[in-house]
Amino acid sequence: MLIAYNKPHGVLSQFTDRSMAGSKRQTLSDFIDVPGVYPAGRLDRDSEGLLLLTDEGPLQARIAEPRYKMPKCYLAQVEGEVAEASLDALRQGVRLKDGDTRPAEVERIADPELWPRDPPIRFRKSIPDCWLKLTIREGRNRQVRRMTAAVGHPTLRLVRWSIGDWTIEGVEPGEWREVATG
Repeated sequence: MLIAYNKPHGVLSQFTDRSMAGSKRQTLSDFIDVPGVYPAGRLDRDSEGLLLLTDEGPLQARIAEPRYKMPKCYLAQVEGEVAEASLDALRQGVRLKDGDTRPAEVERIADPELWPRDPPIRFRKSIPDCWLKLTIREGRNRQVRRMTAAVGHPTLRLVRWSIGDWTIEGVEPGEWREVATG
């Protein structure tokens, strides 16, 4: 079984909250009541979009493990107007504290038609923003955010749109659907 879940902002990519007792952060168990499935990878609490869950160990490994280089496509709203030189830097790979990244596929895109984020992104009249479509083939912690910051454009909103051929197209935030594994 493979589930495509559109994770809302603020939801943890796990079924239980292992933080301090009494905290009321939302987890996958607030949205998915399917026994035996586990996330194939992770998506930060402050990121949104596609999270795949499966009950098949080999499939989970194929999706999540960096050695398989499964492409992950993100839509990133970033601060500032991104110049071609910054895009080129991302395309060549950037240096992060934990080493150089692999090259990303990246392009500027028109503002995508997405659901409203809760809470909304803080709008600042004096600082423009734009959207990028980035595809990476590795999965370091907060990698896209760190990559855009490394080229001078902090990420304001991050939505994972697809992993391999799987996408969240047509899946509303907080909703999920079963998808084909092939």
